[in-house]
Amino acid sequence: MSVQSAAADVDVDLRQLFASLARNWLRILLFVLVVTGLAFAFASFATKHYKAQTQIEIAPRESVYTRPAGSNNDGDKPILDEQGVATQVQIISSNEILKQVAEKLGLSRLPEFDEAINMSYLSRVLVLLGLKNDPTDVPLDERVLKKMREKLNVFGVEKTRIIAIEFSSEDPKFAAAIPDAIAAAYIAGQGAAKSESNSAAADFLAPEIADLSKQVRDAEAKVAAYRGQSDLLMGGNNATLATQQLAELSTELSRVRANRAAAEGTADSVRKALQNGGSLDSLPEVLSSDLIQRLRERQVELRATIADLSTTMLDNHPRVRAAKSRLADLDAQIRSEAQKVMKGLVMQADAAKARESQLISDVNQLKAASAQAGNEQVGLDALQRDAAAKRQQLELYLTNYREAASRQDRNYVPVDARVSSPASVPSEPYFPKVGPIVGAAAAASLLLAAVFTLLKELFSGRAMRPATGARFAPIDEVAMPATARQEPAAPLEPSVRLEPAVASEFANRAAETPWPETVMDSEMVQPQPVAEPEPVAATEPVAKAEPVAEAESVSEPEPVVEVQRPRSVLGEIDIEKAAEKLIASGAARAIFVSPEGDEAAASAILVAREVSDAGLRVLLLDLTASGAASRPMLDSGLFPGITDLLASQAQFSDVIHADLYSDCHVIPVGTADPVRAMRAADRLPIIMQSLTTAYDLVVVECGPADAQGISRLGGDATEVFLSMLEPDDEVTKAAVKLIESGYPDLTLVTPLGHEPPGTPGRRSAA
Repeated sequence: MSVQSAAADVDVDLRQLFASLARNWLRILLFVLVVTGLAFAFASFATKHYKAQTQIEIAPRESVYTRPAGSNNDGDKPILDEQGVATQVQIISSNEILKQVAEKLGLSRLPEFDEAINMSYLSRVLVLLGLKNDPTDVPLDERVLKKMREKLNVFGVEKTRIIAIEFSSEDPKFAAAIPDAIAAAYIAGQGAAKSESNSAAADFLAPEIADLSKQVRDAEAKVAAYRGQSDLLMGGNNATLATQQLAELSTELSRVRANRAAAEGTADSVRKALQNGGSLDSLPEVLSSDLIQRLRERQVELRATIADLSTTMLDNHPRVRAAKSRLADLDAQIRSEAQKVMKGLVMQADAAKARESQLISDVNQLKAASAQAGNEQVGLDALQRDAAAKRQQLELYLTNYREAASRQDRNYVPVDARVSSPASVPSEPYFPKVGPIVGAAAAASLLLAAVFTLLKELFSGRAMRPATGARFAPIDEVAMPATARQEPAAPLEPSVRLEPAVASEFANRAAETPWPETVMDSEMVQPQPVAEPEPVAATEPVAKAEPVAEAESVSEPEPVVEVQRPRSVLGEIDIEKAAEKLIASGAARAIFVSPEGDEAAASAILVAREVSDAGLRVLLLDLTASGAASRPMLDSGLFPGITDLLASQAQFSDVIHADLYSDCHVIPVGTADPVRAMRAADRLPIIMQSLTTAYDLVVVECGPADAQGISRLGGDATEVFLSMLEPDDEVTKAAVKLIESGYPDLTLVTPLGHEPPGTPGRRSAA
């Protein structure tokens, strides 16, 4: 079987909730009119303030014709990132600029900026009494600056290079003049800063140039002296003479080696041709000889002659033989000349070889000289670099000095800022705006009044109704004595009353039972008078049980015998008196002890409901073993409660439930293991302290407990009650023990004769 919280069985009746606005329309209207009237009066009589704004553009102002030589367009731009704009904002709102503006416009003579001028008599009295600081204790400049800062607002316009200067004043002319003056002072200050920087640069460069000129001369002299000492004469291509000669000899050596190799190769070819008897016609060197060419021509002529003679003569003819003999001589001469050519080539190769050897020796000498020159060139290069760097720095300083001096002489310092939008004199005040203020006050007051009315209606319980389909199972009723008087025609309700036999027995026991004198204490017999509580309007129950069809068919109730209960000598009080006593005494805790068991627990329930109906926040804590106090309030015993809280299985929000028939809250026994929960009984004082902080009254039903059992529940402003149904020995003994155990102010309360207000759907404690 699933168990739901009792709060889930009720809904908010929106119609009833919003109907409360119509019922309280006059109160809401009066509240709105009062607040709106106050707002209109404030807006009408408040001092008018005017506001004006000046805008400054941050951008480079250097002309392309006056920009320093060698600088690009980006070099002179100011820092325009977020940090740069924030820096300029701080400069504009600095004390120096504000002081200049205040002195220029004479703001210290105006009462708006100096509260010491024309002080009211009330302010003077407060100063004399020490309830207000004397403004004259603060210097005049600081007072003016403080007022200016309160009225000044300097900020950078988002995603632009614009800085806005806003100022508010009671005088529209000052509202426009002051931001313009601040902008002018800022631009003048920037120009003065640039001029000062330019003058400082010129003063710095003049002595630096003189020192650098001397250093350049000394460095160049060191270069010349070192070159002369090291014999580092410069040749072509900016190279030393030794290096240049080495290059030329290397080229000549390569050429000689090539010629020698060519001569040796040609000589070998001629030699091989002569030794092998080969033809010499294929050798270019042989063919290039003039003598050999002439011999070749004569050889060709003789061969032609021999060929002609051979046509008419035989080989042994003298002329043929003579011609062949001359041809053989020509061949011998040609070979002899070829040998001479070969010898010439060999001699040429030998000469080239000798030249090569000489060149190799010269190259080796130049290599050593060039290496020495290279080592000395390192030192020379260092001196030359130093001299060149100093000369370059000197030339740069000279250029910058000329530019700085010319700007200083001509007083030309362009500022990277300009007023893009000067302030105009405002014609309408920005504060107060009568229409918006009155409208906002009317809307806010209407909203607050409506919310307050709705919350009041909601918390009173009048706007609650049973949830759709909610049904509460009937529970067993606790039998109680009947009320002293009942109307015969009253409808049948599950009220607490007794049968006639029980009423007779109760009357007899009350007359015959002797009571101890300790109970006859005057304080107990005569309870303290309490103030009559103010009448509280009956509220609708949190949840109502749906009517059961069978209830309509119930037969007429049995007649109830009216019992005139004799007044007990114990001095017990009824439910109403007990509630009045708790309300009048301002008690925070009410502990109920029920020696007669579960039936007597009705006193705690009824008292809690009575106090709750009076408008106090009340919680009932059920510490009985059977849940006799919480079950009639929740119609179930399966809700989490105090045992779950002690066993750390639930939190406060889980164990606090709403009474189904009143505005009271209740913490039931719970569903956790009681043995485990009692192990944490030491936490009860802490729990009680937390509950008394949250509620006006905490009612604790302890059942048949003794003085030791309720010792952990007491505290400041605690009242102890003994619930009684019949004046028997058991009740007497319990009362005596509690009084003897330190509770002399014990009060006896009985639920007999109490009938709760007859609201529809509301049950009694039973």
